[in-house]
Amino acid sequence: MSARLPPFLRRLRGPPRPPGPPLRLRAPCRASSSGGGGGCGGGEGLLGQRRLRDAQVGSSRGQGSQAPPARHSLVREVIRNSKEVLSLLQEKNPTFKPVLAIIQAGDDNLMQEINQNLAEEAGLNITHICLPPDSSEAEIIDEILKINEDARVHGLALQISESSFSHKVLNALKPEKDVDGVTDINLGRLVRGDAHECYVSPVARAVIELLEKSGVNLDGKKILVIGAHGSLEAALQCLFQRRGSMTMSSQWNTPQLQSKLHEADIVVLGSPKPEEIPLSWIQQGTTVLNCSHDFLSGKLGGGSLGAHFNGLIAEDDVSLLAAALRIQNMVSSGRRWLREQQHARWRLHCLKLQPLSPVPSDLEISRAQTPKAVDVLAKEIGLLADEIEVYGKSKAKVRLSLLERLKDQADGKYVLVAGITPTPLGEGKSTVTVGLVQALTAHLNINSFACLRQPSQGPTFGVKGGAAGGGYAQVIPMEEFNLHLTGDIHAITAANNLLAAAIDTRIFHENTQTNKALYNRLVPSVNGVRGFSSIQLARLKKLGINKTDPNALTEEEIGKFSRLNIDPSTVTWQRVLDTNDRFLRKITIGQAPTEKGYSRQAQFDIAVASEIMAVLALTDSLADMKERLGRMVVASDKSGQPVTAEDLGVTGALMVLMKDAIKPNLMQTLEGTPVFVHAGPFANIAHGNSSVLADKIALKLVGQEGFVVTEAGFGADIGMEKFFNIKCRASGLVPNAVVLVATVRALKMHGGGPSVTAGVPLKKEYTEENIQLVADGCCNLQKQIQIAQLFGVPVIVALNVFKTDTRAEIDLVCELARRAGAFDAVPCYHWAVGGKGSVELARAVRDAANKGSRFRFLYDVQLPIVEKIRTIAQTVYGAKDIELSPEAQSKIDRYTQQGFGNLPICMAKTHLSLSHQPDKKGVPRDFILPISDVRASIGAGFIYPLVGTMSTMPGLPTRPCFYDIDLDTDTEQVKGLF
Repeated sequence: MSARLPPFLRRLRGPPRPPGPPLRLRAPCRASSSGGGGGCGGGEGLLGQRRLRDAQVGSSRGQGSQAPPARHSLVREVIRNSKEVLSLLQEKNPTFKPVLAIIQAGDDNLMQEINQNLAEEAGLNITHICLPPDSSEAEIIDEILKINEDARVHGLALQISESSFSHKVLNALKPEKDVDGVTDINLGRLVRGDAHECYVSPVARAVIELLEKSGVNLDGKKILVIGAHGSLEAALQCLFQRRGSMTMSSQWNTPQLQSKLHEADIVVLGSPKPEEIPLSWIQQGTTVLNCSHDFLSGKLGGGSLGAHFNGLIAEDDVSLLAAALRIQNMVSSGRRWLREQQHARWRLHCLKLQPLSPVPSDLEISRAQTPKAVDVLAKEIGLLADEIEVYGKSKAKVRLSLLERLKDQADGKYVLVAGITPTPLGEGKSTVTVGLVQALTAHLNINSFACLRQPSQGPTFGVKGGAAGGGYAQVIPMEEFNLHLTGDIHAITAANNLLAAAIDTRIFHENTQTNKALYNRLVPSVNGVRGFSSIQLARLKKLGINKTDPNALTEEEIGKFSRLNIDPSTVTWQRVLDTNDRFLRKITIGQAPTEKGYSRQAQFDIAVASEIMAVLALTDSLADMKERLGRMVVASDKSGQPVTAEDLGVTGALMVLMKDAIKPNLMQTLEGTPVFVHAGPFANIAHGNSSVLADKIALKLVGQEGFVVTEAGFGADIGMEKFFNIKCRASGLVPNAVVLVATVRALKMHGGGPSVTAGVPLKKEYTEENIQLVADGCCNLQKQIQIAQLFGVPVIVALNVFKTDTRAEIDLVCELARRAGAFDAVPCYHWAVGGKGSVELARAVRDAANKGSRFRFLYDVQLPIVEKIRTIAQTVYGAKDIELSPEAQSKIDRYTQQGFGNLPICMAKTHLSLSHQPDKKGVPRDFILPISDVRASIGAGFIYPLVGTMSTMPGLPTRPCFYDIDLDTDTEQVKGLF
């Protein structure tokens, strides 16, 4: 076969592959010159196993088919230019590896080898998907659709029989990957004159290039194209006509073929010449181009036209140059792909709002809007079909593989929404977050993403209601947002309680069995074979026992391996439930007679307070999550050493339960802009932020000029402080701006107004103008601005306007905020009118983010635990000092001794005051902050002190929300959610 290759291609080849069974491709691989078939080696392919038939193709060309070396130089020039362009692209994108996929149904290994050699010379990756010659239309289309959705492939060409080029097959190709220019879209652009926006047939281009390089002036020439079909015929006609040629098309069986051949100045043969057509029909001196080795079909033409035609340009010339021009198209495809990966405005179809007055209930507003199908939204924002897992019509999980695909993409701007110390009703941080992204994307045409926490069912059925935002700034469908979503919290509950069961079960079995019996049950013989599991081998290594044979352990080693010796009084891992239930705050477990008297006091926490929730929110990959879950400390042993989930052998099982929960959930706002809903730790008893993964993925998707807006729970003193000191420390992300949400009603409360109780109508102080109360309460706003400034980030105050607020009150708050150092202060009306009501806020955020931040952490994690607690208490809360209970001091000593003293601090404190006393409003001073207990979330990566009598299991009020929640049994619609 090498004798049939041009010399300059032959030099690129390696030694021929010995005969043997058909190859299976490993793809994508570096273009290889191994073997006569030019395959990519053995093994299994990225695009699946494809049969590669390596039959030899007999030569069908005569001696006259050898192309002149000058024409080979044209091929070299195209490849050299392609290589230079690709090198320039790779200088800025070092990991960029363009991949050309060729679907081949047949045995033309010569063309396969040419493709391989040219690709290698240019620096491309290439893979062949080799199908049997008799593959059906459906089988070919199935392969095309797979490659269409493979983000690793940038170009796709078909090398199949002419009869297989049906309209369905050709138009199954994605136009942006159609480097042979065969789809209707690419041909249509060519016909319209938009050649710079499409891919032009490499064969047609090769014909034109060869004629022009041979010195032929095409203007006014009569061109006859014989035996060409479909896209090749259309492309040739279009290109010749653009050069002033008169083009005729004909098939070999046309009655007037002889006269047409006599009239033609140039003849282009698109398929092999039948034997019954004599050569004498072609005039001497006519320029003839032989494309009968159909570059797409892979079939060799039958017989040479002979060398006696002075103007003959043989099939080798066209095929070789076409192969080179296909490589050039591939480089163009890669360049376009890279450009698309960089910042680009989304082509987002935003949903129109028709706000009503008075504003209906949140549920009515949500129901009145028809959300886009989530797969449509995903495509609009640049997600590929294989990067989402659709749940119903309006939710989808996003796979983490996206981060690898977009790893070279610049991040967008990162904005945090925090708030002043709130009333028990909440002040609308989620509403502001949603309103802001609706304004940015739907009204200012700026890519933006909201990243929100998943709400717990505790507040949803308790007193606060849902957390989807409100009015005309909410996530839809709001009932799906607030109820179950995709099951992440249920997965956390299952994983948490599996670990809790493992702890007590291990204590029980160690108390009731000898070392030998315990060991025999931990390492049983199965079918006569006894072996350690992988997690047990890891425990042996941790213990310093370098043995893998269970029968080789000494009695002492068996004891060390089998017994964790957990001290029940040190167990810190609690069971969880996603329901507010005050009667589970303290329980006794193990009271059944089957537990043989091994009972102890325990408790339930709300599910979102589980350390597994914090791990989910702070992890950045599956591998990182596995490591974090494994190092979660659940208790101490009787010698004071920490006992972890890994020691209990449960890490792998936890990962299985959490494997889907790690993927962020994609939803949309009322105006059709994208939202990630992922993780939901409370801010008063955990770190109170959505997931790092959601933020990182969103920052890639919005592009360098886009915005990701995420929200921190409760006031800036709690959620924001933890966002900066814990989340940003874990993620490495740097915020560009903070939006501080305030309301007139909350400021009146801080100014001395009467108490606000959920479910009780507001008193007149809150519904009538009271300038003095507002002015007095702005001290809390000023304090929260100062807290944000501690971290070096510009602050924009968003005043969430209620219908009872007066212009004088609004103007006063904005003026005092600016005096306190805010970059700007803007009244917002998104609740009443949607994103249109927050356009001014969006502009202020854009300006502040572009100004740049000088972000810094509040403390060095290497400080002692007590000093870090004191720094937060004094600098953020304004406390005079802290007071540690004996139990808190004991825990701090233990954690320091165990090597956990260098972790950040996550304060568990009431959200209703800067102090530990919920009724102390405004800016309390000179108080001593009591630390009643200290716990450790080693897997999540923080120490959390409990301030005062902080509970990790909320209770239900006298009249919970569930009184108003119902299901219409006829329509199956939820009623009463808010």
